[in-house]
Amino acid sequence: MANSSAQKPLSVYLYIPNIIGYIRILMNCVAFALCFSNKKLFSILYFISFVCDGLDGWFARKFNQVSTFGAVLDMVTDRVSTACLLVILSKLYRPSLIFLSLLALDIASHWLQMYSTFLSGKASHKDVKDSSNWLLRAYYGHRYFMAFCCVACEARILTTLLVLDAVKEDSLLSFVVALSLFGWAIKQVINVIQMKTAADACVLHDMKRR
Repeated sequence: MANSSAQKPLSVYLYIPNIIGYIRILMNCVAFALCFSNKKLFSILYFISFVCDGLDGWFARKFNQVSTFGAVLDMVTDRVSTACLLVILSKLYRPSLIFLSLLALDIASHWLQMYSTFLSGKASHKDVKDSSNWLLRAYYGHRYFMAFCCVACEARILTTLLVLDAVKEDSLLSFVVALSLFGWAIKQVINVIQMKTAADACVLHDMKRR
């Protein structure tokens, strides 16, 4: 029994989706090390890491390897990656406060959502079926809509880093940028809504305790 118990934590660490998470972290480390010297390679590595973010969830469901550690690893990797990217943009473009404000919103929104989920006893921060906001329910309730918003958000940030000048000369690229801007805007609105509803949940928890 002792050996069996000792092996359980190791087996979770070696879940396929968690291994994908470790690979994402390594790719991001290499990407950010090259972010100023080779922007194209940085963007390729960063985007592959982002694609893997969708794959780890699929593997978790496919092989029944869903874990709390994996969920936390996934969210922390996402938030740190986005934070680092926005910090880089704040160094390259002005006013930097725009990118730092987006960083603050992203962290505050997701941290509050995770904490309110913990207080309510839910298994996942994506469980918003009881939310009164239709957009938040649509975002977490429809996988393709959420994927579009997330991809658009990352694509919008990367195009800011890479092809700001080329956009004016390429109509197809201009359309892609416009589409990504639409998804990015929806994602920011959802972040604000999520932050507010999560804060309300924390306040409601305090009221119930009293």
